[in-house]
Amino acid sequence: MVLAGPGSGKTTVVTRRVQYMVQEYGIPASSILVITFTKAAAAEMKERFLRLMKEEHTTVSFGTFHAVFFSILKLAYGFTAGNILKEEVRYQYLKEAVERLRLEIDDESEFLSGISAEISLIKNERISLAHYFSKNCSEENFRKIYEEYEERKNRARLIDFDDMLVYTWELLSKRPDILSAWQKKFRYILVDEFQDINQIQYDILKLLAAPEDNLFIVGDDDQSIYRFRGAKPEIMLNFQKDYPAAGQVILNDNFRSTRQIVEAAGMVIRHNHMRFPKEIEARGGEGSPVRVLKFADQQQECIYILKELQRYREQGIPWSQTAVIYRTNTQPRVLIQKLMEFNIPFRVRDQMPNLFEHWIAKNIFCYIRLAMGSGLRKDLLPVLNRPKRYMNRECLDDEVICWEHMLTYYQDKGYVCDRIEKLQYDLKMLGRMGPFAAFSYIRNVIGYDDYLREYAQFRRIKEEELFDVMGELEESARSCKTYEEWFDYVEQYKEEMERMRRQQQETKDGVQLTTMHSSKGLEYDHVFLLDAAEGITPYKKAVLDADLEEERRMFYVALTRAKKELTICFAKKQFSHEMEPSRFLEELAGNEKAQRWEQNRRKTHGRGI
Repeated sequence: MVLAGPGSGKTTVVTRRVQYMVQEYGIPASSILVITFTKAAAAEMKERFLRLMKEEHTTVSFGTFHAVFFSILKLAYGFTAGNILKEEVRYQYLKEAVERLRLEIDDESEFLSGISAEISLIKNERISLAHYFSKNCSEENFRKIYEEYEERKNRARLIDFDDMLVYTWELLSKRPDILSAWQKKFRYILVDEFQDINQIQYDILKLLAAPEDNLFIVGDDDQSIYRFRGAKPEIMLNFQKDYPAAGQVILNDNFRSTRQIVEAAGMVIRHNHMRFPKEIEARGGEGSPVRVLKFADQQQECIYILKELQRYREQGIPWSQTAVIYRTNTQPRVLIQKLMEFNIPFRVRDQMPNLFEHWIAKNIFCYIRLAMGSGLRKDLLPVLNRPKRYMNRECLDDEVICWEHMLTYYQDKGYVCDRIEKLQYDLKMLGRMGPFAAFSYIRNVIGYDDYLREYAQFRRIKEEELFDVMGELEESARSCKTYEEWFDYVEQYKEEMERMRRQQQETKDGVQLTTMHSSKGLEYDHVFLLDAAEGITPYKKAVLDADLEEERRMFYVALTRAKKELTICFAKKQFSHEMEPSRFLEELAGNEKAQRWEQNRRKTHGRGI
């Protein structure tokens, strides 16, 4: 087991070891298997190895877990690429299963993504469907969606990426003859990024490596940040329990970052308990101190970053050597607006959702269009029962709203008629307001916030997530005096987003904007961390110890992307909310406050593990 800290050159270690095995020990190249997690990483490793060997091709197998396991299934079952379920077909199957259940889902793409992730979790963890409690809907509905999805997939003789793992594990477990053949084929197995492995991948790996157990694993438990995909850092932590004879090498030299950055990152990560203790030594020389800066609000925070970016540029530093890293992909909206305003080129590594395309925004647009005099059925229908008014779409029998018809339709239900009349009154009141006041009226008087609470309960999500979207929308309307002015702003924002997308395709040298997850494996001369506040990093959903340790690892990954300069920013106000600085900032300073914070949290939430 090789514990490879940030910037320690682990890819070099893997490729050099394979070269050493072939050249010094005469091990046949065809008996060596190198596994990593992405196609790009496997291709890069193979390319590096070929350069080292001064060859054009090799019989060493480089591949992802899925590629390696699919090659096993191809030989056993005759599968071809045509048997692999395409991602868009997977989502179509799930979507149709949801439609058949007549579930009223507003955030459809998010819901389907959540259900898809849960199906993967069940398969990778081999959890019994009967004992699984869904995070996205009721257990009964989840089981029906799962069963219909599986039935359609099997009928079409298709397998998804999770099946590749499940089928391989079942095949090798039940067919000792096939297992033995693959064990003889791959006598030496090397695994990169081992901290990202999940349970079923590890179980298959153990089967393949037996009986000789020539396993060489490289990874960093401190950089395990994919628990949401099923990765288990504890597999690496317990590796020497599974293989007591395994040796351990620690690569604790960081050749990437300055001493100040390495020491700051170390101050934070040592607050994690579930980790291998290690002291990382900086080999990147001396540098400037890590800056932790507080700002009154996000506007000031972003303006400061912009001025610094321009200063770096004046010093001749390419834009692409500077990165802004953040916890979630909705965070950089204000910054992106400023970058476009100042005409600074940038590239966003993650797709950034358009706030005004969120289903909540679309609901607000409907209310406002109705208040502005729209008499169209298509504007009333989406908000007819948001909040609940006990009305159905049949009461709207024409493309144009007829309030008299609606009252006649419900003439025997006085309580519904009362609600229709109240809605008419509310729309009249909204028509006299500006956008910012309208938000308050829609939320509190019309009762849209109550609807969001009910929906959050139905979807098993935290209501704060929905209120955050409302808060951001409300903030966008603050400076607009009329609805027309706000709608113009929304349209302009959409156009700017489209311009940004086109510009990114053309921009070669731009400031890099990335989430903590997507920044892993990358490095930049100058790094800014955006919004180091409680509720953002660590994220508000993180309550249990395992969740908080994962959040701390993400923060650690972000810190260690910086080579020369690291600046951590905190805005005291965000969308009218007062924010507290992240506990990680206290840990960074290594003071007693961080310890008190941790002790208080443990009293509140318990151990969690």
